[in-house]
Amino acid sequence: MKSFFTKILSFFLAVFILFSTSSFTVDMHFCCNKLVDMAFFSKAESCMEIVQKKDNNSKQCTSIQEKSCCDNQTIVKEGGDTFKKSNTILEIDTLVFINTFFNTYINLFEGLEENVISFKTYRPPLLSTDIIILNETFLI
Repeated sequence: MKSFFTKILSFFLAVFILFSTSSFTVDMHFCCNKLVDMAFFSKAESCMEIVQKKDNNSKQCTSIQEKSCCDNQTIVKEGGDTFKKSNTILEIDTLVFINTFFNTYINLFEGLEENVISFKTYRPPLLSTDIIILNETFLI
C-alpha cells in the first residue's frame, strides 16, 4: 500500500515539474464583450473570419457608437528554468564520515548475546605504600 502511494505521489510531482517548466499561450477574441474564439498555442480567429465561414451577420456588433467592438486578449505563461541541479560528486572525507556514521548507528542498538565484563581479567598494580594513609584521606 505504501509503495502504491509513493508511485502516485512521484507521478504527480513529475507532472507538476513538467507543467511548471513549460510555457504556453492562450489567445482569446472577444466581440461585444462576449468570448467568440479561444485558442491555445496559436492565434484566435477574429469574428469577421467566423462570420464569413458561417455566413451569419448576427455576431457583428450593432452599436455604432463603439469605435472597435472587437478585442483580443493574450495570456502568456513563460516557463522557468531556475531549478538547482543536484551535486552527486562525493569526496573521500564525506564517504568515510557516512560509512562511520552508519556503522556506529547500526551497532548502537544491537544487543549483546552474553553479559561481557570488560575488567574481569584486570590485575590491579602492586602498591608499596598505603596511598590513603599517605594522602590522609579518610572516610567519615
